[in-house]
Amino acid sequence: MGIVNWSGIVESLLFAAGDEGLSLKQISQVLEIDEVQAEAIMLELMEDYHQSEKRGITIVQLAGTYQFATKKEHSPYLKKLVESPNVSTLSQAALETLAIVAYKQPITRAEIEEIRGVKTERPLQTLVAKALIKEVGRAEGTGRAYLYGTTKEFLDYFGLKNIKELPPLPEREDDDLGQDEADLFFEKFQETIEN
Repeated sequence: MGIVNWSGIVESLLFAAGDEGLSLKQISQVLEIDEVQAEAIMLELMEDYHQSEKRGITIVQLAGTYQFATKKEHSPYLKKLVESPNVSTLSQAALETLAIVAYKQPITRAEIEEIRGVKTERPLQTLVAKALIKEVGRAEGTGRAYLYGTTKEFLDYFGLKNIKELPPLPEREDDDLGQDEADLFFEKFQETIEN
């Protein structure tokens, strides 16, 4: 089979894991090696990312998990991207995800995906990048997934004093009035960020 490119495999795993990251135990199980070997691979890979001035991302260890992160020195450029009018529109998937977070917060990615019925990693990344939602903690239990909630910027965009001012959700599925109100609310938001 030849020499195994552990670093390349780990990069793929970290990319696929997204903002939930991977624990040393998960990495060792997937690679079918012991945790000492997995830690050595991670330390070498982290050092490689840290030393390379050409890379815009790095690997960090947070709360017992390894994950990709942007380099701090690039934050002024990331801020410009978020504030750029050319990237201000949100996809339907991002709007749906934002609505779920707004009404169900704090909520994990898995819970959002259960409601939407589809993967939600990219819409979440978009909403975090636009500072409309943020990580507000960790869920209890296995894996300690991130909990998401809305931000002050979210309230500012919608002209809300607090989250209690969101339009009420319909109590019954046939209550179209509440749904219409929520739809108008998010249409107003979409118009705001497009202008």
